[in-house]
Amino acid sequence: MATSCVRSPPPWEVLVLVSRHLDPKTLAIASCVSKSWSSSMSSDHLWKPIFTTHFPSLSTLQLAKPTVPYRRLFAIGRYAANRRHQNPSRPNISLGDLVFVITISTTKSHVVATAKPGNELLVDPHGLFRFDIDVSGESNWVSEGLEGVKITWNVVLKGWKGVFTMMECEGTVGFVGGGEGWFSEELPRPGCCLNAVASAIVAELKVGMWSGKERDGNVMVKKVSVGVMSIVDWRYVSVEDGLRYLQHFLLTCNIVETTI
Repeated sequence: MATSCVRSPPPWEVLVLVSRHLDPKTLAIASCVSKSWSSSMSSDHLWKPIFTTHFPSLSTLQLAKPTVPYRRLFAIGRYAANRRHQNPSRPNISLGDLVFVITISTTKSHVVATAKPGNELLVDPHGLFRFDIDVSGESNWVSEGLEGVKITWNVVLKGWKGVFTMMECEGTVGFVGGGEGWFSEELPRPGCCLNAVASAIVAELKVGMWSGKERDGNVMVKKVSVGVMSIVDWRYVSVEDGLRYLQHFLLTCNIVETTI
């Protein structure tokens, strides 16, 4: 006569003893077996050392609300850590989607007016968001001397679907052959609280002059260099980081066309 052998579940003392040697992932899986296993595998005396070992900087969180279980605190810490170290997604726009529009003018006349498609820009060999633009073909001659100038740098999304002003500032430039002029302007933070929190990045623009001997001392702007720099380490951001920043402003533009 055959007899069936029904195995009783291990006592909770054994479960607790075994659970001390399990990693967090195995503990979480084991807690789904049954109610008794869930109770044994979710106790604070198991998860407290795991939580404080993995996230010592968060060990004081339970002081704010002692009723929060350590298993829950571990899950919160794990999620925050994964988000912190998550690789950013690739930007949804490319340089080829952009047009750089730069104008430089004095109180007397326009000095430079250029619109340079992004696919015509010479990309930095290190992949930095910094570009040298030859504007000698769009530049007018200016008399040597100190002049007040107004500079604007706009980035336009192709098809005129959006525009973002990188820089609009006034200053003084010494127009002299071989001279340079530097301008910078802090950029707004993408998202909410634009005026309350600094972005920690600036738009930078450099003007390079050239003189012609046959021009009786007159000079012209031959090159304009533009870029985006982090003021945390004073380095230019990468092209991808620059594009990620710009898409916050360019891809959310809703332009309403009206007929007059």
